[in-house]
Amino acid sequence: MHRIDRCFEELARARRKALCAYLCIGDPSLEESEALALAAVEAGADLLELGVPFSDPTADGPTIARAAERAIASGATLTRVIEVASRLRARVEAPLVLFSYYNPILVTGEERVVALAAEAGIDALLVVDLPPEEAGPLRSLAASRGLGVVPLLAPTSDPARVEAVRRASAPPPGAPRGFVYAISMTGVTGANPSDLSSVSETAEALRSAFGLPVLLGFGIDSGESAKLAAGAPGAGADGVIVGTAIVKRIERGNTTEERASGVRALVSELRAALG
Repeated sequence: MHRIDRCFEELARARRKALCAYLCIGDPSLEESEALALAAVEAGADLLELGVPFSDPTADGPTIARAAERAIASGATLTRVIEVASRLRARVEAPLVLFSYYNPILVTGEERVVALAAEAGIDALLVVDLPPEEAGPLRSLAASRGLGVVPLLAPTSDPARVEAVRRASAPPPGAPRGFVYAISMTGVTGANPSDLSSVSETAEALRSAFGLPVLLGFGIDSGESAKLAAGAPGAGADGVIVGTAIVKRIERGNTTEERASGVRALVSELRAALG
């Protein structure tokens, strides 16, 4: 069984909601990002999204945009993010999802990115701005190396769009089943969603449609909001993805110790709230 599927199976068996932590790799440095990712796992994160910094992050708010600028200034590139993933894989069993916009993948080459990601022990790719209908070649390449491509759905996706994404993103043979990333609100990362309890209901509908675990992301910044978004045990979403709030803790830290402490404190709070 693929690592990412085993993770969700174990979480379901334990009736626990998944906690996925996003970090912009390279902020403030590649070496420190590696340490911060380890801190997140040690504090209770079940999965890691390793963000590839991009100069025009259309889905991200100002906090992650600033992090991307710092990461690019520190020398982070897609291939260097994958190198960080390789070092993390040697130390953690948590599933690793490479989170990127398509441009860095296009420039590097889909085949090379998939090969490097597979060799690094990455489990899946999430390409924010690549429509599922155009992701077939990347999905096939990824499946040939045992990697998944995570589908992304917005709150504005109507039933017809949900069905189209489901058909286009069905895992090919060799790929993990993975999960669905459901965006909790319209807008960019870091904004405040209006009604997290209703998006939990939306997650249930998506899980039924896809037959896959559903994680909610965007606008979740505390234990309270994580619990509200995830819903009750055995219902609602299968877990949450937290990015901006973690990046803020990193941004506010003045020293390596303060940044690590901030990440540990937030992830521990989220973990405790999710159970």
